Amino acid sequence: MNEFIKLSRSTVEKYLNCPRCCVLDKKYKIKPPSLPFTLNIAVDNLCKNEFDHYREKQEPHPLFLQNNIDAVPFKHPKMNDWRSNFKGIHYVNKNDGYDFYGAVDDVWMKPDGELIISDVKTTAKKEFNWQKTFQEYQYPKSYIRQLEMYQWLFRKNGFKVSDTAYLVYYNGLRNEPMFNQQMKFDLHLIKLKCDDSWVEQAILKAREILKSNNYPAGSLQCDVCQYLKKRWNVKQSI
Repeated sequence: MNEFIKLSRSTVEKYLNCPRCCVLDKKYKIKPPSLPFTLNIAVDNLCKNEFDHYREKQEPHPLFLQNNIDAVPFKHPKMNDWRSNFKGIHYVNKNDGYDFYGAVDDVWMKPDGELIISDVKTTAKKEFNWQKTFQEYQYPKSYIRQLEMYQWLFRKNGFKVSDTAYLVYYNGLRNEPMFNQQMKFDLHLIKLKCDDSWVEQAILKAREILKSNNYPAGSLQCDVCQYLKKRWNVKQSI
């Protein structure tokens, strides 16, 4: 049997973005410096509390009614585990030697039992334009991959899952005339068509590179690697 390894959703995403940073993070515990997104986490928690209110009542969230989504928040004994970063939803493949897991933001259920995966995002832009942002930047593509990995996990756990997923996107209004210790948000619901057919191969490739002795090259798309490369070039020229 292959040597067993645990792989999180974020580890596979890091592999897709930059195999070198994935190896440094997972294998050598070397992480680039970062700051906690505490305000984003607070919005996530408040949003989850709101969905939980309708989950208990098994009624559609007003957002569903406004957007003709025939569903209610999914009520399941493991919901809190699935949404916990320290637990999440897992799929264990003993033959290929991996335990893949991720923590979903929320799950909705249609009348026929099919599940809809959703994720909460927060930003603060003067003008919110998803299509423009998607075309100009790479990070929105990672949001779709995130949803596709969650869809794959739920399917592997025996659930019927819709190819349609949603981003519940809160845009902080930063130009209000008065603050009064209250921040207002615009709410945007982004409907996405997803395809999780790539997920398993990505997991296997991430597992393979982490179990090998190879030290991969840095990625041209990786901000960390490109910063370090430029920093080294400056040092060498002095």
